[in-house]
Amino acid sequence: MQLRVRALETVLTEKGYVDPAALDLLIETYETKIGPRNGARVVARAWVDADYRARLFKDATPAIAELGYAGRQGEHIVALENTPEVHNMVVCTLCSCYPWPVLGLPPVWYKSAPYRSRAVADPRGVLAEFGVTLPPETEIRVWDSTSEIRYLVVPMRPAGTEGWSEEKLAELVTRDSMIGTGLPKSPADLAK
Repeated sequence: MQLRVRALETVLTEKGYVDPAALDLLIETYETKIGPRNGARVVARAWVDADYRARLFKDATPAIAELGYAGRQGEHIVALENTPEVHNMVVCTLCSCYPWPVLGLPPVWYKSAPYRSRAVADPRGVLAEFGVTLPPETEIRVWDSTSEIRYLVVPMRPAGTEGWSEEKLAELVTRDSMIGTGLPKSPADLAK
């Protein structure tokens, strides 16, 4: 895939359709200003600040905007809380609606027809393919994003992180954990 992207970039640049500096700026923007790091900061804040957490679950869009994340594809975001009893998972069955300001660009698998159909029909099977096995008693709720509403999953805070700073907690939050197809990293994962 990387070779294909490079080849396409080379052709577009050689034909004068793309300015390499503008492309580099766009990529840097998505890597550092738009992307999963933003969502990780939202989740970490919710883990350490009870007032923020309440605002996030009451009306996520303005709560997320408090941290400076807003814009296209982030106008109407709903935060979903994972608990031992309920695990939330997000899909867009029609296309690939996705909360770009907090998660960045959607992964290729999120847009694929197999994920979009199987997430609804067999969520436990899909989660198992992502390496997530939940107890049988845990209810799995699948949420269908639309052009009107997008979702952000707030995963459960990993055990052993009491007293951690917001910045360190954010390192545990993965893109997949905010879609519901993964879990956050454990404290041991950061030690590796």
